[in-house]
Parts: sequence; C-alpha cells; structure tokens
Amino acid sequence: MTTFNFSWQHVSLAAGATLSLALLSPVEKAAQAATILLDFEGLQNLEPINSFYNGGTGGFGSTTSQNFGVEFSQNSLAIIDQDAGGTGNFGGEPSADTIAFFLTGNAAVMDVADGFDTGFSFFYSAINRPGIVNVYDELGGTGNLLASIDLPQTPFEGAPDPTGQFSPLLPFGISFDGIARSVDFGGTIDRIGFDNITLGSKTPETNPTPGPDLPPNIPTDPQPPIPVPVPPIIVSPDVERVPEPGSAVAILLGLTAMSGAIFRRDRKAQSL
Repeated sequence: MTTFNFSWQHVSLAAGATLSLALLSPVEKAAQAATILLDFEGLQNLEPINSFYNGGTGGFGSTTSQNFGVEFSQNSLAIIDQDAGGTGNFGGEPSADTIAFFLTGNAAVMDVADGFDTGFSFFYSAINRPGIVNVYDELGGTGNLLASIDLPQTPFEGAPDPTGQFSPLLPFGISFDGIARSVDFGGTIDRIGFDNITLGSKTPETNPTPGPDLPPNIPTDPQPPIPVPVPPIIVSPDVERVPEPGSAVAILLGLTAMSGAIFRRDRKAQSL
C-alpha cells in the first residue's frame, strides 16, 4: 500500500511511487489516448451522478454516450458553476462548468468494474478543510488499499473567476501497483470538489476546449491557502446538508459576539 502525505511546501512519497502536479502536455495527451476522462459535463445541477458513466442515467435522467463501466455512489453529486447558471461556488475548473462533490456521508465512492492500472489523477479544491482519497482493489471501497492520498488545503479565490471561492481546482496524480476497482473521495461534506477524474494515468487531463475560468498556468508550487471562514461549495441555501458537530454552539457564540454590531455577509453564501 502506498501512502502519500502531501503539502504544497513539502512532498513525501514512498519508494517507487510518483506524484504529478503538471498539466498534461500535448505529446503526453496523444500517448494517453486509452485513458478514461470523467469531466461530469452533461449532468444537471445537483444531480446524483449514479450510472451516468455506466450505460445508465444520472439521478435526474441525464445520459451520455460515454459508457465506461463507472458507477458512483448515490451521495455523489454534480454541481454547475454559478457563473453558468448553477449553484456552484467554484472557479478555475479544468473543464467548464460542472464538477463533482457530496453532501452526505464521509466520501463519494467511484466503482470501476473492469478495473484500471498504471495511475489515477484528478483536479480538486478544498480551501479550508483537507481531504483524502483512497484507492482499493475491490468494488465499494473494499479489499486491499492500493494507495491513500492526503489532500491539503488549496488556495482561496486563486483563479480569475467572477464569483467562485473554491478556485482554482488544482491537479493531483499518482501511480500505483495492482488493479484498482474503486476509489473513495473523502473530506468534509460540501467543502471539497473534484473534476476531470482520469483513470489510467498519473497525469490529469484537461478538456480540449476548457472554459474561460481556467487560468492559463496552474502553479505547481502555490502559496499556502489564506485563512478564511468555512464556506461551503453550494450556494443555494435550500439544499439539505448533514449538520457538522458543534454547529449549533458555534452559531450561538457567533450571535453573541455580534451583539450591537452590523452583521455583514458576502454577496453570496459561502459554499461550493
């Protein structure tokens, strides 16, 4: 099993494992033609991904011709950038305008029935809470753990985006031994988002026609994230989310501290 403890200032890798933070070059892209790219475009805002990439439909009935034999757990959701008419508080996504996230449970699970090897990569944003990704050799996040990746916080509003705070999404990739059949994408609900999941390559792919939000050069050695309040990814206030422990106490303390003061909010709710 390979374990990665990663920060934007220091990288520690087990022997024989490699990590990539670089965007795919045109030459590499041609060589990786057999890889599978999941960019979540074609799904509706807040639609469960479900069997969208498995010859079926998303939770709202969306379909695609891309049948990769990939199934997502029911808590895995798509969300569209607010700038494109959705409720997503993110920007700088590698392929506009949809990413994946989750509102319940500890992780969103991706099953690949036929399995994949060589490598695995993705883009992600987590501006105030770290995440974790685990790769297994059986379906449903079971079997042997092939790799475990600690995801650090990412920069806050780092890409030129009109409204998104979870911005930009940064590339992350690994290689591993064995055949992987499931991946769980973990972290805090509504505080981490993923895009352009690439199977079969440690180098994440970008859409050949990325949206205008994509920064021209994503830094491979970005600065530490700026401390910020804890915003969620989702902007819409009417979507149910599992409350975090101690949230009621935090609200009461906040209201007490604001007594006699003007409560000011950003022009949009802080969430994905």
